[in-house]
Amino acid sequence: MVTFLAGGTGTPKLLDGAADVFAPESTTVVGNTGDDVEIGGHLVCPDVDTVLFSAGGVLDRERWWGIEDDTTETHAELARLADAAGLDDGPRYLSDEAQTAGRDIARWRRFSGVAEFMEIGDRDRAVHVTRTSLIDEGQSLTEVTRTLADAFGLGVDLVPMSDDPVATIVHTEDGSMHFQEYWVANRGGPAVEGVEFRGSDAATATDAVRAAMRDGVIIGPSNPVTSIGPMLALDGVREALAETTVVAVSPFVEDRVFSGPAADLMRGVGREPSTAGVAESYPFADAFVLDDADGTDLDRPVVRTDTRIDGANDAERVAEACREALEVVG
Repeated sequence: MVTFLAGGTGTPKLLDGAADVFAPESTTVVGNTGDDVEIGGHLVCPDVDTVLFSAGGVLDRERWWGIEDDTTETHAELARLADAAGLDDGPRYLSDEAQTAGRDIARWRRFSGVAEFMEIGDRDRAVHVTRTSLIDEGQSLTEVTRTLADAFGLGVDLVPMSDDPVATIVHTEDGSMHFQEYWVANRGGPAVEGVEFRGSDAATATDAVRAAMRDGVIIGPSNPVTSIGPMLALDGVREALAETTVVAVSPFVEDRVFSGPAADLMRGVGREPSTAGVAESYPFADAFVLDDADGTDLDRPVVRTDTRIDGANDAERVAEACREALEVVG
């Protein structure tokens, strides 16, 4: 049995080849939900959906977002209507009062659907409509995610980190904004001054997540701040990780990040943007998988390999290094 903590694209890329190393039926994937947003009344779960679409064989692997060959007619028409009506484009937050009204799971991250700032494909949108409708019928996010996983034929057990709302808010020189506004709308441009996981003080990890963390845990090369950080902010998660075997893959090669905003975010929260900074962020990790070119000296066991993941063969190689690391400290 093994459990992956997944956020962004780093861990999903690792999962792309992990099935040849770890049996899918014995694998649980815990998805980050701090990046979730509600747009036009529909709950979008980007990190959960990347795993859902990847393991379901439909992910657009050029963008690592959305469904391959999806059409975007609805998205295009929303933009046309906004332009024709002279409406400002997005991101358009709903009012402060609306941010805590309606369905609880969408708190602090509600955006208008006018000129939606995230490009959502038509088939992709059907997933969000189904998810939101099932939640409105009374199902939890965990229950809905398993229903969608069945629809996509997943072999792994995919669960969200919590059924409670946790919103990743990035505090920048241009003001506070939801992570999706920071990364998608502003392309990670504003200087980061801090990161808040709003709602985490009242949120809890689900029973499914707590049970999964009793197995060996692998943290893939995801962003430590906004992909893994929301999970670590939940009550009891750090303690649970301290009591089990944890292997982490660094998203850095010394001080060079493979992709994404991890370096800027780590610097913005006062952490060294490097493999050493990742190790400091994960004091509960028993071992690390580092790139062959990464000479960082850590105080824990290290397994080295080529950690760049450009395809399934690369992912299998890194997954095999994770298996070796688990055996070293298991």
